[in-house]
Amino acid sequence: MTHQTEQAPLKQAGLAHLFSAAGYSAGGLTRLAKEAAFRHEVVAGAGLLAAYAIMDVTAAIRLSAAVLFLLLMAMEAVNTAIEEIIDRISPEVSDTGKHAKDLGSLAVFCLILANSLLLLYALSIHFSM
Repeated sequence: MTHQTEQAPLKQAGLAHLFSAAGYSAGGLTRLAKEAAFRHEVVAGAGLLAAYAIMDVTAAIRLSAAVLFLLLMAMEAVNTAIEEIIDRISPEVSDTGKHAKDLGSLAVFCLILANSLLLLYALSIHFSM
């Protein structure tokens, strides 16, 4: 019995690699946009942006907010990837699959909490003035 396998595509270098990576990232963003949690987080991020603009916070808080929001988006992507892999390799209900999904969810929750703590800090500064 013979098995046919596809050859992995050759690794690209230079600008071709950059364009390929950008394409993969765009594909990931397209996939992530199908997740309700991601869409909710984007709406919340827009609300945070408006709140920080109204409060006229410092550049440090704006930078911190941007970094925390990007980390949240990245972790949501990783969490979605974990869920996709678990659903693919273990479609039946298993403790291991549940634990993996729960841990990914916890990571997202921690970043939502970090974003919330920064907002509370900014609000405390804004209202103490």
